[in-house]
Amino acid sequence: MIRSLCVLIFKLSGWRYIEDIPKDLKSFVMIGAPHTANYDFIPAMAIAALMKRKSKFVIKSEWLKFPLNLVMKPAGAIGIDRETIKIQKGSSTDAMANLFITIPDLVLMIAPEGTRSPNENWKTGFYYIAQKAKVPIALGFCDYERKIAGIGKVIYPTDFETDIKIISNFYKDYKGSNPDNFKLDRRFS
Repeated sequence: MIRSLCVLIFKLSGWRYIEDIPKDLKSFVMIGAPHTANYDFIPAMAIAALMKRKSKFVIKSEWLKFPLNLVMKPAGAIGIDRETIKIQKGSSTDAMANLFITIPDLVLMIAPEGTRSPNENWKTGFYYIAQKAKVPIALGFCDYERKIAGIGKVIYPTDFETDIKIISNFYKDYKGSNPDNFKLDRRFS
């Protein structure tokens, strides 16, 4: 219901969905950028619905308590309890990589910027999650200037430095809702 509503808003607002990934690719980490506003939830959920795959995203488990669970769970949220991970002496990347074992054909959506504010030091955990889970990384995008959103290039993790430069280069021409808040990772651009 929530995703369907987001698709309706997406289409009525004049946005187009573009996908450039093989139809038989079912499991992958999908990063999404630019992430500069709360409104990015609408195109992200529209993409999640339009790609017709089992897409989920991870949030703090506290966000899945009543009444927020009524919105977040149907939207595809999976709660991660960081305290439990610490007690078990694990890592968040291990916990997220393990989701690919427990959820067949999973698409795990991650915002690599980690914030809606300007950030020139992206979180690179998405790369290690994909590596540990042995799945590719799909580059999701949302361009407010051209009103296009979707999934572009697919990267199969091989060499971190090379791959992350390809990823940074992919995003250089996209404009977020608040363009001044979108910064490429200065370490790799």
